[in-house]
Amino acid sequence: MADNGSTGTSGTTGRGGPTGTSGATSPHGSTGAGRAKDADGAAGTGGATGPGRLSRRRLLGTAGATGLVIGAAGGGVAGYAAASSSGSSAASGAAGSGTALVSLGADRVMFHGKHQSGITTPMQSRGHLVAFDLKAGTGRKEAAALLRRWSQAAERLMAGDPVDDDTAVARDAGPSSLSVTFGFGASFFARTGLEKQRPAALEPLPDFSSDHLDKARSNGDLWVQIGANDPLVAFHALRALQREAAGVARVRWQMNGFNRSPGATAHPMTTRNLMGQIDGTNNPKPSEKDFDERIFVPADGDPAWMAGGSYVVVRRIRMLLDDWEKLGLKAQEAVIGRHKSDGSPLTGGSETTEPQLEKTGPDGRVVIPVNAHARITRPDQNGGAAMLRRPFSYHDGFDSHGEPDAGLLFVCWQADPLRGFVPVQRKLDRGDALSEFIRHEASGLYAVPGGAAKGEYVGQRLLEA
Repeated sequence: MADNGSTGTSGTTGRGGPTGTSGATSPHGSTGAGRAKDADGAAGTGGATGPGRLSRRRLLGTAGATGLVIGAAGGGVAGYAAASSSGSSAASGAAGSGTALVSLGADRVMFHGKHQSGITTPMQSRGHLVAFDLKAGTGRKEAAALLRRWSQAAERLMAGDPVDDDTAVARDAGPSSLSVTFGFGASFFARTGLEKQRPAALEPLPDFSSDHLDKARSNGDLWVQIGANDPLVAFHALRALQREAAGVARVRWQMNGFNRSPGATAHPMTTRNLMGQIDGTNNPKPSEKDFDERIFVPADGDPAWMAGGSYVVVRRIRMLLDDWEKLGLKAQEAVIGRHKSDGSPLTGGSETTEPQLEKTGPDGRVVIPVNAHARITRPDQNGGAAMLRRPFSYHDGFDSHGEPDAGLLFVCWQADPLRGFVPVQRKLDRGDALSEFIRHEASGLYAVPGGAAKGEYVGQRLLEA
């Protein structure tokens, strides 16, 4: 949970984003109802439903203008959607009654755009991460056909429309801010004969001392991220994409995550992670002049097919909560370098106040310990390295010792992982106080191409070059 936008040793998830006390998670660590958000999360026009199709939204009538999406204070991209007082009540009528959906169900993210959805899209309350491996004998032609089918299905689902042979799991729901994101692992290029098109930035991540990686739950030829503000809508999309992959690719691993639900707090605020810490304060924001430069591959980037794309690092970071919860409040705050109550630095101020790293207390020691997570992950302590963290919390029950298998599905975005994730994680490995309370159990790095234009599918510029 890096404090500033870099990966932190123990990344946490912020409703508006990333893990990290301040905006980065450690690798060890508005649109009104009925309006559409483009692939970057900005308000869009909203597309029409497919011909002859009954959209999930139309089953409950036309979306009303009763909802309001509000960005989380200080959370930037990861801000959550909060229903207004008039739109927070559930729709009371049955399907077909003419009752409008409230903002939660009516909000739509656009499939087409300069960038894929799910990167700057406001964080959703439910997420699925899944990796696929191409089956033996599957090559470039079959992979292209799969990405075409996946893109067509994602466009329909994100519009609130059913897909072919629909299971009706999400029949009564609106789009619910569904986003679907596709990426390629390093192994994809060898399997499809596209080695010469593999980006240099997709080199395997180095080994870190904090790693306890399960290879079966790491990497993969293809990677898919699904997010939505309704669990049935998210599951429906997961099953639809898995069915489309039949005969071409098999699931390598799949993980489920969650975040705070829209409107769960009295006012927009940065979320807390499973350690109880406010997480995501200083995540990079699209309003910052160098945001695109740090997060997205430029139009003249190399390779050309990655223009408008980004690189995502995915880490399953288990939080050793039994050990963490044995610490007293002061000890927890010393590990993070921030107050647990409001996320403010130990040197004073509010959540967004810059920490005074050189400030000392009456005993002559620095107030923020030298190994505090917030200090180590500061961008100005890492050559400006930063990333957009957009994780999910997870809880997969209890292990054989009765300890919670819970933590963070760390997801961070950057234009170049060698300048973003890697240098920060290396520094965390050398002495982050949080390392004692987290364990990295799975890892993956994927090239996520830019968004698809109308009539295109994601990855077309690579697969049909």
